[in-house]
Amino acid sequence: MSSSDTVRFRHNQAILAAAIIAFIGALPLAGARWYLLPVLLVPLGVGVWAWRAGTDADARELRLRALFGQRRISWDRVVELAADPRGRAVARLDDGQAVPLPAVRGTDLPRLVEATGQTLPDAAG
Repeated sequence: MSSSDTVRFRHNQAILAAAIIAFIGALPLAGARWYLLPVLLVPLGVGVWAWRAGTDADARELRLRALFGQRRISWDRVVELAADPRGRAVARLDDGQAVPLPAVRGTDLPRLVEATGQTLPDAAG
């Protein structure tokens, strides 16, 4: 399966820009005393999370990526895709577990279903 068949959902890149600005802003504080150096880890962690976290979907599986690690869920295990009351997408699995899909909104669900190679029935017809 080529990477062009993979649909990627990521958080808004403004979070990454804010983390870079926060890192630069924290440099004078961290440089003032050696014990303040760990302050730099907060914007660095947020930046790495914003760059990495999200959901990748292809015809075989969902990959849920976080700051550390990832979780793979085959489409065979997914019973339902739905949106929660806050508009975030959730996958309900065959064991009853509800798994939130990082960076996927309820309005993105048709695009997520198309990644499986299936189509949604036309709601108007």
